Amino acid sequence: MTQRIATLTVDGTSTEFPVMSPTHGNDVVDIRSLGARTGLFTYDSGFMSTASCRSKIAYIDGDKGELLYRGYPIEQLAEQCNFLEVTYLLKHGELPNASQKSEFEDTIKNHTMVHEQLVKFYQGFRRDAHPMAVMVGVVGALSAFYHDAMDNNNPEHRSISFNRLVAKMPTIVALAYKYSMGQPFMYPRNDLDYTANFMRMMFGTPCEEYKPNPVLVHALDVIFTLHADHEQNASTSTVRLAGSSGANPFACIAAGIACLWGPAHGGANEACLNMLEEIGDVSRVGEFVKRAKDKNDGFKLMGFGHRVYKNYDPRAKLMGKVCNDVLTELGLENDRLFKLAKELEKIALEDDYFIEKKLYPNVDFYSGIVQKALGIPTSMFTCIFALARTVGWMSQWEEMISDPEYKIGRPRQLYVGAARRDVPPMAKR
Repeated sequence: MTQRIATLTVDGTSTEFPVMSPTHGNDVVDIRSLGARTGLFTYDSGFMSTASCRSKIAYIDGDKGELLYRGYPIEQLAEQCNFLEVTYLLKHGELPNASQKSEFEDTIKNHTMVHEQLVKFYQGFRRDAHPMAVMVGVVGALSAFYHDAMDNNNPEHRSISFNRLVAKMPTIVALAYKYSMGQPFMYPRNDLDYTANFMRMMFGTPCEEYKPNPVLVHALDVIFTLHADHEQNASTSTVRLAGSSGANPFACIAAGIACLWGPAHGGANEACLNMLEEIGDVSRVGEFVKRAKDKNDGFKLMGFGHRVYKNYDPRAKLMGKVCNDVLTELGLENDRLFKLAKELEKIALEDDYFIEKKLYPNVDFYSGIVQKALGIPTSMFTCIFALARTVGWMSQWEEMISDPEYKIGRPRQLYVGAARRDVPPMAKR
């Protein structure tokens, strides 16, 4: 097959660059030799047109509204697999068979405890500290407790770190919640599955036996699956960039958590829930939709549109169904916020303004309602996101470390500051 070529012509001089073809998506011009051959760099603020790596993990087709994990549609995975099966898929590239699933689940269960001194680490935080601040600190501190497998070049060490992080994140998140509530810590119970165990650590107390509701456990498990990976987003790119220096995986995940904390990234579902509270009642939907269309009004409808998806976010459809199941199970079918959300969704799918601008509901639109119904406070929403995304972050980190082409990240810049100048004597300043 003939290699496709892209030609760049500057000031009459042409330079050829090979074109690389993916399994899905846009072809890519290989410009790694651009600087050496032409003395030029590219300028791409926000990396909207730049592929920073090769990856086999996830793929998004924003125009089709499609998300694939290792080639499998997210809809099929959410409906037919539990979160740990998806975790195995992202880590190993294939879904597990029955024996592999059992062995993997046992391995994760054997890592759910955290070092007792790490539990005491929580006492150094104020009780009113934001849980994400606690998460950044505690996850970053894991390297001080689990430094027996820190050789990034050793595949076995990387696998141990992967298993430890995936297993301990539910414990770490639940401890952060319990600490903020002033309640006793609940230790993991290995006779429960991954998500049921997490819910028990979050909502159980020593006073009485906690019995996980299968419908609610399934709903949270689906939320984990929907958030497990999302290609080269800001936090994933942060994890890869931190990891490119050879930093330990715990530090890399802490960096990812810090990035996810931003309201434009992981905090979007909290912002969406706050918006619904601001609207307050179905009777006021028209008023706020009108404000959203007004260019001179700073109000924005949160939960609509996505930087990547230019069609209906496939995760939003699944989350809408989960939301309905949860509210029905809890007898909250007439929930005020859910009614608001349904009315907004109806308008977005029928109104010419939203259709023209492709402002379809995204995954954040319903996930906040679901989590609130499950009893999770808004301050913990991004922690839940981080728990699930750790699987994707670690899979991406592992892929980068084992890639023979990986180099330390070093973006270029378009310098627009002062030209070179000499420091004047003090008397002339």
